[in-house]
Amino acid sequence: MSETMIQIESLSKTYETKVGSVHALQNIDLQIQKGEIFGIIGMSGAGKSTLVRCINMLERPTSGKVIFDGQDMAAMNENELRKARQSMSMIFQQFNLLMQRTAEQNICFPLEIAGVSKEQAKKRVTELLELVGLSDRAKSYPNQLSGGQKQRVAIARALALEPKVLLCDEATSALDPTTTVSILKLLKEINTRLGITIVIITHQMSVIEEICNRVAIISDSKIAECGEVQEIFRNPKTEAARRLVLPETVSSGKGVGTRKIRMVFDGVSSSEPVVAELVLHFRMPVNIMHADTKDVGGTAMGQMLLQLPADPEIADKMIEFIKARGLTVEEVSDRG
Repeated sequence: MSETMIQIESLSKTYETKVGSVHALQNIDLQIQKGEIFGIIGMSGAGKSTLVRCINMLERPTSGKVIFDGQDMAAMNENELRKARQSMSMIFQQFNLLMQRTAEQNICFPLEIAGVSKEQAKKRVTELLELVGLSDRAKSYPNQLSGGQKQRVAIARALALEPKVLLCDEATSALDPTTTVSILKLLKEINTRLGITIVIITHQMSVIEEICNRVAIISDSKIAECGEVQEIFRNPKTEAARRLVLPETVSSGKGVGTRKIRMVFDGVSSSEPVVAELVLHFRMPVNIMHADTKDVGGTAMGQMLLQLPADPEIADKMIEFIKARGLTVEEVSDRG
């Protein structure tokens, strides 16, 4: 049975402003298991960054609890809270490196603050530079490094004090797609090798699909949906989840009919020529509006958006035909 690393109970955060109360978070309940890679996703302003700051108590929740490794963080004194935060490192979008320090000096910084001996610190920094693939850039300053290299230094620095949890707040948002993939691969390796629990805060579904085991979707300051990434991709239950899973290109346009379906397949079912069989069986055309495949948690998964014939009876029979082959099918509406 999995051990809970972070438990959030009925957490709310309200800000008082000149124009009234702003409810940034409302009744958040989450469990993050030890050793998993957990995603928190939402659009800008949904409340995800406030949530991560409440997890490490940089923001005090208005109500509710954050239980970290069995301890209630709200009940901790300042000294206990400082120790807890050392076990809960954070990686930021803009790297937050000290520009006047080299890569190795940046990584060493938290070790200096913690009073680690120079000899031990040097050994630890050497290990971390090797772990993030930057042994040859130890003496380089941040302005001599690429964005991906800077984030690798920031990751190494976050690992310096051997934390139990790594909080990644939009850690890949400032990076190009290729560099993003390499950073996510590194985080996955760190999770596998060191067993560190990783929490990814992002607005990009591609990041969640690439690396996370489970995901919580925040919409309008509340948890809209939470579960296994593959299951939410296969069968999103809320409008907030559908917005993240469905491509942005769903529009009416001209075609064979007005009804549209989303057909989801995994690595097994994708080898079957379902659309070809569909067209041959009914002798009626369908319009493929969108198709893509992706790696979701190590499994090849994909989706197709099909526009069905105008005849409602034929359209219904086509949906049953697809379902009979074990694929997930849902009707989708136009989005403005």
